[in-house]
Amino acid sequence: MRIDVLTLFPEMFDGVFGASILGKARDKGIVELNAVNFRDYANNKHNTVDDYPYGGGGGMVLKPEPLFAAVEDLVSRQREEAAPRVVLMCPQGEPFTQRKAEQLAGEKHLIFVCGHYEGYDERIREHLVTDEISIGDYVLTGGELPAMVIIDSVARLIPGVLGNETSAVTDSFSTGLIEHPHYTRPAVFRGWEVPEVLMSGHHAKVEQWRRQQSLLRTLKRRPELLERVELTDKERLWLEQQRTEK
Repeated sequence: MRIDVLTLFPEMFDGVFGASILGKARDKGIVELNAVNFRDYANNKHNTVDDYPYGGGGGMVLKPEPLFAAVEDLVSRQREEAAPRVVLMCPQGEPFTQRKAEQLAGEKHLIFVCGHYEGYDERIREHLVTDEISIGDYVLTGGELPAMVIIDSVARLIPGVLGNETSAVTDSFSTGLIEHPHYTRPAVFRGWEVPEVLMSGHHAKVEQWRRQQSLLRTLKRRPELLERVELTDKERLWLEQQRTEK
């Protein structure tokens, strides 16, 4: 996969793209990561990428020319059969979810657009981007940090990026539920013991315990998620019992 980020501050991505899982994925050639300064595509002598809004008002608005030119240049270099997904980082966008991450992980080329100032020229939304994504109902000074979050979430789903391929499959939200608790050595720490079933060596019982713990944790912390999860009759009955006891 190739991931390009259009930003006014490409230096912000140096550490993120070169460290930890993303750095290893890039070194292996699994993911190509690039931060591109779209100011380089400005069509004026002062390299300005923003202007005052029509109709008046506070703040500045990103101009369409630099972003259209940047995306078109990146696409022409790749010469791909399928057009890339162009993702606009924006508080107005759809909330980012694990399902969206899985969807984006199946693409060959992603282009993230990180804005600043008051907003974007509306023609960018209407005629350039394919997706608008928000990581939460709050506003940041720019789209760089949200882009980093999404890139990390997407890249770890690509085969070969994680050392253990089952890790991404069993993560919270991948199954629709919050993930079960984890334990490691020592078996007893300050009097707190690891659940006996996890040390039993009985794989079927371990899986049953983990499933029940995922259901219970989801019930306590994110009960609305249970409405979208396919449950067996036995699991529904067990959850009703837990609700009653609670």
